[in-house]
Amino acid sequence: MAQQARSTHPVAFLARRAAMALAAAAVLGGAVAPAAYAVDGADGAPAAGSTEKLPEGLYGTKDPQYNGVWRQSLALLAQHTVGARPATSAVRWLVGQQCADGAFTAFRAEPGKPCDAKTMRDTNQTAAAVQALAALGGHHETVQKAVNWLKSVQNDDGGWSSMAGSPSDANSTSVVIGALAAAGAKPESVTSKKGGRTPYDGLLTFRLGCDVKEGERGAFTFQLKGAAANADATAAAATGALGKGFVVAPAGGAADTPVKPLSCKDGKSDGKADGKSGDKGPAAAAEGGAGYLVAQLDKNGHHLLSAMPGQEKQPDVGNTADAVVALAAGGHRSAAQQPLKWLEKNASAWARQNGPAAYAQLVLAAHATGTDPRSFGGTDLVTALNATGPEPAGTTPGKDAPAADAAEHSDGGVNVWWVVGVGLAVGAGIGFLLSGRRKKNDL
Repeated sequence: MAQQARSTHPVAFLARRAAMALAAAAVLGGAVAPAAYAVDGADGAPAAGSTEKLPEGLYGTKDPQYNGVWRQSLALLAQHTVGARPATSAVRWLVGQQCADGAFTAFRAEPGKPCDAKTMRDTNQTAAAVQALAALGGHHETVQKAVNWLKSVQNDDGGWSSMAGSPSDANSTSVVIGALAAAGAKPESVTSKKGGRTPYDGLLTFRLGCDVKEGERGAFTFQLKGAAANADATAAAATGALGKGFVVAPAGGAADTPVKPLSCKDGKSDGKADGKSGDKGPAAAAEGGAGYLVAQLDKNGHHLLSAMPGQEKQPDVGNTADAVVALAAGGHRSAAQQPLKWLEKNASAWARQNGPAAYAQLVLAAHATGTDPRSFGGTDLVTALNATGPEPAGTTPGKDAPAADAAEHSDGGVNVWWVVGVGLAVGAGIGFLLSGRRKKNDL
């Protein structure tokens, strides 16, 4: 599809990297209004000033308008990964968010009301739900409908945008690849109607090669317009290029694979990302992405950085967790250890503030590295995650999942910095937000 004149981001895409209206309000001095939904404690009673009670079964306590399906999917997937059997009400809520055409939007306040042309269908939310429901099992029809919808909105370049009809981006393409793989559909066999391009063809167009400055080689850009190295996009793409999703199995006794940054000779790459299989295809692109991530992690003290426009760069906990998963996906166990240790030391306060999706990210990072999520830098991530919603129904045979406590948490979402302007954008009635993100893609 035609490239837009400028890089824009649908409001719904914020579910990938934010949903913290209250936290952003604190940072911006109250510029973003508090969420309409809020509950006080695990019993679901409305907190002072809230206008509605959260739906039964939903994880998190804040307004789910932009990330309800996303945070629910990650929460259920993380629970399943550690052997907990999610509550029936939690799974029922997620399934009930699907539109008749198979798509998911971030949040449907009235699931019984059919989706219409104004419903903001979102590939990221849909792909996240696919990964969760495919893992849980027993939802073949729901999963297949969602996969069929994702296939129907594939762009001509082989990739996806958060919102159908917009230019593809590396993050959305990566999460859809993970969904296709989780559902048993081989990503390389899913081709665009026009041009016959695969998701890997689309993803590798965002890879930066030898024609950029040395420090950016091997990285991925979020979109082609205003292309610049983006750590967020690189972490997602380094996992997606390997055909993997949110859950990456620990390497176990497998040999540790050294990271090999993209090497250029005479201005040409020795591993050109051409979208084909083999050393010059997606695997080589994932390797180059891992090299870029390691360089950024080492430079910043074993974590990645993020920043709002005009603000100083801040530690990016969520993206650091994504980077750990990406390194583990590539078999780079040693390279993942220092950022993992940094997370164990620094991520607990961030997770408490951000809620279920944040706890889930850390659980999945721990899982990918063979680390115990119940003893993660002194925090029991599993118990904390369970406490943000309905108590799990039980455990998977042979595994142990602690029961939830009654701690209070906010809704989750990965990075506060991407939420800037949510309240202002919604209040103004605009459908796109954070077009300035490309200006700060040099994370």
